[in-house]
Amino acid sequence: MKLLHAADLHIDSPLRGLDRYPGAPAEHLRNATRTAVDNLVDLALEEGVTAVLLAGDIYDGSWRDVNTGLYFTKQMRRLREADIRVFMISGNHDAENKMTMKLTLPDNVHLFPSEKAGSSVHEDLGLAVHGQSFAQAKVTDDLAAGYRPAAPGLFNVGLLHTSLNGRPGHDRYAPCNLEQLVDHGYDYWALGHIHKREVVHGDGVHVVFPGNTQGRHAGETGDKGCTLITVDGAGAVEGLEHRDLDTAARWHEVRVDMTGALDLDDACHLVERDLQRRVTDHAVDGRVDAVRVVAVGAGEAHSALLTRREEFTAEVRGLSQDYPSVWIEKVRVDTSRPRERVASEQFAGLVADVREEAARLADDPERVREVLAGAGLRGRLPAEVRTSFEEDGWAERMAGGAADLLVAMLEESR
Repeated sequence: MKLLHAADLHIDSPLRGLDRYPGAPAEHLRNATRTAVDNLVDLALEEGVTAVLLAGDIYDGSWRDVNTGLYFTKQMRRLREADIRVFMISGNHDAENKMTMKLTLPDNVHLFPSEKAGSSVHEDLGLAVHGQSFAQAKVTDDLAAGYRPAAPGLFNVGLLHTSLNGRPGHDRYAPCNLEQLVDHGYDYWALGHIHKREVVHGDGVHVVFPGNTQGRHAGETGDKGCTLITVDGAGAVEGLEHRDLDTAARWHEVRVDMTGALDLDDACHLVERDLQRRVTDHAVDGRVDAVRVVAVGAGEAHSALLTRREEFTAEVRGLSQDYPSVWIEKVRVDTSRPRERVASEQFAGLVADVREEAARLADDPERVREVLAGAGLRGRLPAEVRTSFEEDGWAERMAGGAADLLVAMLEESR
């Protein structure tokens, strides 16, 4: 058996604010979510999967017009013609109370209800799928606790839109914990809501977030797609494969270390090098690579990057003109000044001064005691440390240790 697990399709997500950016391939990016769904259906047909599992947020919210719904039903009919079943739930974005328009789905699609968890059992396929849709956007109840027991002798899948016990950047919906899912008796938990791929548990019971099918902004970087599940004859997961679906657009954040840059020209050369290594060398025909460039690190070019920020941004955008598929979404400067360096000719003199002062302290234990007492430190020291003050040579050891530490710090600043 093969199953295809996807989530967070966000079909026709509006991608707000693109018009503010000069030269933004707005239309191409707006169509990217549909292209990813096209690719999902193509992959299901090519692999001859038994079923497609859609774990919520198929839509980004109520449709702007009926064309969004017509598009999805058309794709589901393509699967119906190949006798491929679809099991789906709604999530927080396409919760039942948010959808003002609906279309009848083809009969190969099973949408789980929102009132309580349901099961769809298919002994002819060796498959049982369990799930529950969101009735409203904010579901704070533990839905998984109400899922039905596993159907014996079948491969059991739990469809759930959840943040588990919480994930950074995502609202805490349908909370539950990993141990609870692993102990429930299912073979595979097909999760949605978290837009970054994560195999949360992969030993025996598999618990997987496939990530979203298409990155929609600069916070959703890297390859996006779905998970292909292969089940062996004994009903165990034999393989999990991530498959890319984002052939229309991919978002990148390229962080460029400016430590070695002396001026703006050096900074631009470093950006060009990193763009080539991380983006243009991996370009795909027909795909737009939307890139946010972030200059980081402490270097001599820091002042120039700040004072000539617009010029730097223009130069970086100019670099991308050699690569028609690359669009620079934003250029950000997060650099800092280099640490103050100790010149070589100063170093020997400073070390000599440190050693000389340490020798004076070593010869005058009473002076050290006075310093400690005046600063109110001695009374706060542990008893074993205070006792060591009475031992022979304690001042020499303390002064020598302090000198060694200061010399090491000077070495680091050279």
